[in-house]
Amino acid sequence: MPRTLPYLLLLPATAFLGVFFLYPFVLVAVESVTKGGVWTVANYRTMLGHWKFGVTFWNTILLAAVVVPVQLALALTMASIVTRLQTGRGAVLYIFAIPLGISDLAAGLIWLAIFEQSGFLNSWLVGLGVLDAPMLFLGYQTPWVIFIAIALAEIWRATAIMMVILVAGMGLIPKEYGEAAEVFGATRWQRYRRVTLPMLKPSLQTALILRVILAFEVFAVVMALGGTQFPVLMGETYHWQFALQDRGVAAAYAMVILGISILFTLVILRLLHTPKEARI
Repeated sequence: MPRTLPYLLLLPATAFLGVFFLYPFVLVAVESVTKGGVWTVANYRTMLGHWKFGVTFWNTILLAAVVVPVQLALALTMASIVTRLQTGRGAVLYIFAIPLGISDLAAGLIWLAIFEQSGFLNSWLVGLGVLDAPMLFLGYQTPWVIFIAIALAEIWRATAIMMVILVAGMGLIPKEYGEAAEVFGATRWQRYRRVTLPMLKPSLQTALILRVILAFEVFAVVMALGGTQFPVLMGETYHWQFALQDRGVAAAYAMVILGISILFTLVILRLLHTPKEARI
């Protein structure tokens, strides 16, 4: 076999990544540090000096900090249920994965139909006599309700992504390890904590990295439920790019999103490393 064959096989994928990922990244990076053809950090100064930057930054971090751990716990539970089922496994997995076929905007509109003034939640509460009249849940007076609605929509929409990855990871764990631990008297929880979770680390890494990156890029769900009342980084990127027609500041926001995504990816890789990886 020619020594160059592996590199030739990798060439199409490398070319794809270069054209559709690396080249756009370079363009955005250059756009963020130039203005009028001159190298400058003015775009970053404008971004950092804008009154909404701090709010959007911490809103995005808070949303990810609440949503991702809940999704991880739910995904682990759902994956464990699917893995242990003897009959009907395919049907349950299909039901759990239904939200994967729904777009971000559609998910936001579904939950808007629940929380809006003429929505299902108000109709239910009025019907039970809890409220005398429909309440405006998604107004500026109740920002915490907007946050809860966005978090619930994101949890419902994207937990299945992590669940599918974890189901695949659990399927690769040899059953003999769990059976051996059971023979030595380990409880179900001990087997899960000492056998399943350590061997699931590669899948956990993949699921968490993918979900954290997508959490920092949340946009359509926020626009549907909160609009400008709950600003996030991706929303401000869109606003500067299309509403204010300032590509440089929009590029600076994009670089901030990339930076925090890389930072949290490194943290996840560090926290979920194995002893063998640590020696390498």
